[in-house]
Amino acid sequence: MKRNFLLAALLICCSAFSLFAEEIQWVKVEASDLGLIGKAFDTPNPYHRVDTLRYDLVEKRIKEEARDAAGLAVLFRTDATDIGVSVLFGPYKSKQSYRAYRGVDLYIMKDGKWKWAGMNDFDYNHKDSSRVKKVVWDMDNSMKECIMYLPIEAEIYSLKICVPKGAKIEAMESPFRHKIVFHGSSFTHGISTERAGMSYPMQFMRRTGLQVIGMGFSGRCKMQPYMADMMADVEADAYVFDAFSNPDGALIKERLMGYIEKMKAAHPGKPLIFQRTIYWERSNFNLKERASNEGKWAASDSLMKIACKKYKDVYYIRTDASSGTEESSTADGIHPTGFGYSQWERSIEKQILCILKKYKIK
Repeated sequence: MKRNFLLAALLICCSAFSLFAEEIQWVKVEASDLGLIGKAFDTPNPYHRVDTLRYDLVEKRIKEEARDAAGLAVLFRTDATDIGVSVLFGPYKSKQSYRAYRGVDLYIMKDGKWKWAGMNDFDYNHKDSSRVKKVVWDMDNSMKECIMYLPIEAEIYSLKICVPKGAKIEAMESPFRHKIVFHGSSFTHGISTERAGMSYPMQFMRRTGLQVIGMGFSGRCKMQPYMADMMADVEADAYVFDAFSNPDGALIKERLMGYIEKMKAAHPGKPLIFQRTIYWERSNFNLKERASNEGKWAASDSLMKIACKKYKDVYYIRTDASSGTEESSTADGIHPTGFGYSQWERSIEKQILCILKKYKIK
């Protein structure tokens, strides 16, 4: 009896060791070597969105956000049954707990559509860059086309895609067409999303097949002259602005026309599409918030009516992130949940595609 017990224990230990050995037999490939999409600029660190030595972005927080990986994604093909990641983070990373902030989000092409496949995230104190976290597992061994979105509120020094030893992994030609810049506030950044691929610009990219360049700056997109200088250097086929969420009505009146003129001078003949900011649910009962929200609307509505008549290639569209019921679609009364961002994307998709069609962008 004792001998049988010892034999069983030995078999269990051997089995556990075998599983552990399988777990650590990963082939690791740097994501930037496979190729990143969603970048506005070439940068010394491929996971930075903006070279902060080239542009004087003035505010410390804007510089930090310029170095995060929001909106960046890696495309690859693999026949792996399991896919993992290992990450070396830089010093800047959000202390907030949303998984999108320090997590990756994986989609796989199936039946002509991008289907969600898996995600994983790393805690704020993560320092072991050799540790592999699985993103998806127990798949078949067919060749798969994958897109993995990178963390939206963390600086990255290295991010490796990991597949089991013996599996194939290779770069993939991008199926996304053109370049459409989305520039704006925390909404465009994707703040409060549950996963990194759920901001409204990233959903727009998957649904339309148009490549999106994500240039969201949480809380700090106020049409500043130095931000306009940076955006003037971003080359794309069209520009979509969430310009009225952060500044108050007075600042909108002060800066809007000059901002439009700078963008038009830098990008002649390109469509400049401005979005009305969404309704903030915090305005339901908070009178101060309601006044602020309505002040933004009043300023943008009146000025954009003038701008659309005065300037060619300038457009103004309405947004909606509401569920249309009494149930809230925001995480905090202002920022939408993933579902709320889906509502936002649906509200603007046809409007934007209709405008882009005029420019043979489809």
